[in-house]
Amino acid sequence: MKVLVVGGGGREHTLVWKISQSPRVRQVFCAPGNAGIARLATCVPIGAEDLEGLLDFARREAIDLTVVGPEAPLVAGIVDMFTAAGLRIFGPTRAAARLEGSKVWAKQVMSRYGVPTARFAVFDAPEAAKAHIREVGAPIVVKADGLAAGKGAIVCGDVESALRAVDTIMVEKAFGASGDRVVVEECLTGEEVSVLVFTDGRDFVPMVSSQDHKPVYDGDRGPNTGGMGAYAPAPVYTPEVHEAVMRDIVAPVLRGLAAEGHPYRGVLYAGLMVTGEGPKVLEFNCRFGDPEAQPVLMLLESDLVPVLEAVVEGRLREAEVRWKEGAAVCVVMASGGYPGSYRKGFPIEGLEEVPPDVVVFHAGTAFRDGRVVTAGGRVLGVTAYGPDIRTAIDRAYAAVERIRFKGMHYRRDIGWRALARLEGRQQT
Repeated sequence: MKVLVVGGGGREHTLVWKISQSPRVRQVFCAPGNAGIARLATCVPIGAEDLEGLLDFARREAIDLTVVGPEAPLVAGIVDMFTAAGLRIFGPTRAAARLEGSKVWAKQVMSRYGVPTARFAVFDAPEAAKAHIREVGAPIVVKADGLAAGKGAIVCGDVESALRAVDTIMVEKAFGASGDRVVVEECLTGEEVSVLVFTDGRDFVPMVSSQDHKPVYDGDRGPNTGGMGAYAPAPVYTPEVHEAVMRDIVAPVLRGLAAEGHPYRGVLYAGLMVTGEGPKVLEFNCRFGDPEAQPVLMLLESDLVPVLEAVVEGRLREAEVRWKEGAAVCVVMASGGYPGSYRKGFPIEGLEEVPPDVVVFHAGTAFRDGRVVTAGGRVLGVTAYGPDIRTAIDRAYAAVERIRFKGMHYRRDIGWRALARLEGRQQT
């Protein structure tokens, strides 16, 4: 079969890497792809948000299955468009993808079905939002309603910074029209975990848990990014937490959306805070996480393609999903200045020195004059497997040390919470 992967980042490189291993697949295309993806797939110069261009290409090439990586085309309705044209595509419809496309709508869905989440209020005028903040105090979280590349949630430790966040989102329009409305919610405390499930709208199969590292600097300091690294599984995600998440969060949302006429098919991503009162939802995403997909899919032992097909065809209960024992870690190597402004076009050295048991997933790279160069904020996701989290971390960082490009920076503490939790258990 012929498969088209939509997108050009680290998540999409991971999807191409896993899909290309399937004996069912004859050829993989990726639009637009990147320098790393080009080693495994035929890259085509069509943007991920050029829905008409993607549809024309899929028709022309008789693509058997399209897999959508990023959220923007899903929220824009690419699944509806391809389905109407009789083409198979993996991902939720535009209506179901509103779980990520509108934080307001997601909160309303959670309220309707009793899903545990932070207390919140919604505002479409900055002065009303500020008045609420002054009334309830801080710490508090201010979120843009729409898509903001993972940077639209601002955690504020004091009232003044929360008031500035409202101005940043609603007045200065840092995230464009996504900031026309804001959600102001209580600041949950605990430990974050990412839980993804495959679902065909009726049945669902959980993936191994993972934990992202959003802030740019070690110790979770500095501004949020799209993610500076991730590991799987997350020790905080105990069997008891898992049971609560499946029962109280995933199942009610999927049942509710189906009952409302918006059955959810694809990957449902629940970003959670494990609090003293149990797990609560921070956000929903409508696709694989990035960089969570890198360690999660590295731990997927079974063939991904039959699972994707089973989701699309509504027969997930027939699919075989097996996971490896052990752990996987992804360390993101970023451009100097990221998540702020940064320069592109710097040659990347040392990729050929990385051991074969470590996979370097390309996120923001391109070819220029026969060389791989930087072409984005997050440049590479160096991902390693190990029988335990410590081994996986050591292997990933040993590979990172072999790679060089001007201005590069990365966190040196990916996985620190897992180590602290596991070592704490061993001491008790």
